[in-house]
Amino acid sequence: MQRRCSSIDEMGKAWGAEMARRLARRLAEFRAAENLAEMATLPQARCHQLTKNRDEQISVDLAQPYRLILEVNDDPVPRTADGGLDWTQITKVVVIEIVDTH
Repeated sequence: MQRRCSSIDEMGKAWGAEMARRLARRLAEFRAAENLAEMATLPQARCHQLTKNRDEQISVDLAQPYRLILEVNDDPVPRTADGGLDWTQITKVVVIEIVDTH
């Protein structure tokens, strides 16, 4: 089920207060980071790049079993020599969904 929320208050109504708090904290961490590589250093975030047709997307722990799915919003998408995402150069992401990936 997809839920669209434009504010933390709406998030709380749709997903509950605890999930809204976790989302607000995770978004604050993203705002404070200079690039995506900084987020990858947070052990509780468990950031990883998705594969195949989602290779410009990142999965981040939110609250078990939910994950925050982000899409790189830099133009062009920063890439390493081997074609992977260059996390040190990614400074813009868009939240595209919250999903139970299990």
